[in-house]
Amino acid sequence: MSEQNRKLLSTLVLSAAAIAIALFAAQNIVLQTVKTAPFVPGKLVPPTPSAAVPPGAPKEPVTVLEDLRVPWEVVDAGGGAFLVTERPGSVRRFVPGGEQRTYAIPNVADTGEGGLMGMTFSPDRKYLYLYMTGRKGIAGLTVVNRVIRYAWTDAGPKEDKVILDDIPSQIYHDGGRIAFGPDGMLYVATGDAGNSRNAQNTSSLSGKILRITADGGIPADNPFGNAVWSYGHRNVQGLAWDDKGRLWATEHGRSGAQSGFDELNLIVKGGNYGWPDIQGDQKKAGMITPVINSGPDVTWAPSGLAWLDGSLWFAGLRGETLYEAVPSADGKSVDFREHLKGQYGRLRAVQPIGGRLYVTTSNTDGRGKPRPGDDRILEIDPAFFRQAR
Repeated sequence: MSEQNRKLLSTLVLSAAAIAIALFAAQNIVLQTVKTAPFVPGKLVPPTPSAAVPPGAPKEPVTVLEDLRVPWEVVDAGGGAFLVTERPGSVRRFVPGGEQRTYAIPNVADTGEGGLMGMTFSPDRKYLYLYMTGRKGIAGLTVVNRVIRYAWTDAGPKEDKVILDDIPSQIYHDGGRIAFGPDGMLYVATGDAGNSRNAQNTSSLSGKILRITADGGIPADNPFGNAVWSYGHRNVQGLAWDDKGRLWATEHGRSGAQSGFDELNLIVKGGNYGWPDIQGDQKKAGMITPVINSGPDVTWAPSGLAWLDGSLWFAGLRGETLYEAVPSADGKSVDFREHLKGQYGRLRAVQPIGGRLYVTTSNTDGRGKPRPGDDRILEIDPAFFRQAR
């Protein structure tokens, strides 16, 4: 090979290496500006009135947006618009039957059950909070979950502050739901990240429901002097408050060959919900048994949770059902009902907006059987189920 060719080959190799290093670094910068993603629209589905439905009568569930990629949370964006997170790393803003726009969220690690998950607005609606999986450390080899606050602008979300960092992450049990409570505090649901003993460790952020201020501070009345509000959880995926101000949570039970024992819990300050020491109806001193569980032979894989019209509504992933639980006055029991079983596949988010439930499917998450149009957001009138009884 001539000297000229050797120099040319050396230049090409060094250029390729520099490009590879730059691309890797760009993927692992912790703080970046949110960019508008390449526009890959979901399919907006305009409502189609049915001649068979009398005027004013509750209608069957309708699809308001299709062709989504693992939608994880949906919230009211105001002015008739909605936001939905997609686990691979984007937020979509859409108006049913109208415009939509997609924003790419940087530094999301779409790994296993992690990625871009929970979302909520601050009570004054100035900030948008996102729960996501990201990378950190040398070469970005450490994967963690974190909550990041964004200022909401006309151009979309602009990163403002990391509110909570270093929540343990694994390919399983990442929790991910976030919500502001009636007390103005931010509640964060986490999973045990595959280390069940950490659920009983009140110094660990995993396997917990956390409670922090809107700026990420520790409220003075938290029970352990840190972010932990309740512990002994395996994988909390739903949070909601009833009309008495009581906090409820859905939680995944055991998995693998032995599934079942999924839970609906009434959460109290400092409560220990038993994982991994007790499950199902088991009892142990100092631990709280769920208000209802699925038993050893049935799996709900419960996710999003909402309170509307006197009922708790939660989505079933493996259960492929919208569950309804009507609590007793003392919260010690519920009247339990099942809706839409098997009709739409895996269900994940449930949000009450304008007297309706907005429910996302999760058939493109690698565990479902996608149907034409999946994944989708459904608009559901709870009165439809009352009518059916």
